[in-house]
Amino acid sequence: MNWHAERRLFWVALGILAADQATKILVTRNLAFHEELVLLDGFFKLVHWGNTGAAWSLFHGNNLALALVSAAALFALFFCRRHFATHTTRGQIAVGLLFGGIIGNLIDRLRVDHVIDFIRFYVHRRGSGTEIGFPAFNIADSAICVGVGLLFLMSWQENETPENAPAPPVPGENAK
Repeated sequence: MNWHAERRLFWVALGILAADQATKILVTRNLAFHEELVLLDGFFKLVHWGNTGAAWSLFHGNNLALALVSAAALFALFFCRRHFATHTTRGQIAVGLLFGGIIGNLIDRLRVDHVIDFIRFYVHRRGSGTEIGFPAFNIADSAICVGVGLLFLMSWQENETPENAPAPPVPGENAK
């Protein structure tokens, strides 16, 4: 692939990386570590939490190992990107989201030894008042999830063939 074909992928990745790092800077400048700011009581708050694990804090305390896995995934994705339909707009967007998200979280792991999470959705449990919620996340996490989701959707769409679709042309059949 040439640069012209991958410009969109690059700009999507750069946009996600910029938005991710800018929001993390805002959070770290305005909230102390472990501080929370309730925006919609019983539903949404901004937090300043650190995650040394992966999603849902799996492998907690393994920041360096996860940084190495992230770097390996980044290199594998870079060298195998043509297998993810990067010749299409949707493929470029999906892979751009993955690149931007992986790089954003990798920067955190290397710079501050954890991923900075700040978006938290939650509810109060009836009766006890205790809080239950979705694990805190960030823009990079969202981009990775959306990118993977797009790739799954694309793989299903490309493999589906409508029952009434015309058969592909046979080479040389129309050469009279």
